[in-house]
Amino acid sequence: MNSFTITTTIDLFDSMDELPAEVKELMQAAIEARDNAYAPYSKFNVGAAILLDNNEVITGSNQENAAYPSGLCAERTAIFSASVQFPNEIIETIAIAAKPKEAIDFIAISPCGSCRQVMSEYENKQEKSIRVIMEGESKSIYILSSIADLLPLKFTKESLKL
Repeated sequence: MNSFTITTTIDLFDSMDELPAEVKELMQAAIEARDNAYAPYSKFNVGAAILLDNNEVITGSNQENAAYPSGLCAERTAIFSASVQFPNEIIETIAIAAKPKEAIDFIAISPCGSCRQVMSEYENKQEKSIRVIMEGESKSIYILSSIADLLPLKFTKESLKL
């Protein structure tokens, strides 16, 4: 048997006040998107803001539906929108903010598995890491340098080769 270690480095900021101005602005855009989420069933609002290499910011929020599988997460809403509006631009950063209607204790919002896979696909497509910024109810901010830090053993197009 062999084993290996996977290491992830996360930069932790205690509050938005500690963030560089451009990161703070992107997180604020994610918070504003979060406040526009349509989440009447889960009551868990999530917003995402994407910074493209042309300095455009694209936002998205979770959009729920009574037929639960028909909804879409904030991260995918933002990524798909960015891909349609700016198909040749590189995604530099995605900021994610969440707020449940009722107070619960969580450190930072982390993307679901489906969103991680979609973000990984775009990171692979553009052959450049996408920085991930996550804010939670505690107001701490976590910054990761790549989607690969969230999904180290990812499924890629190479996985499809038989």
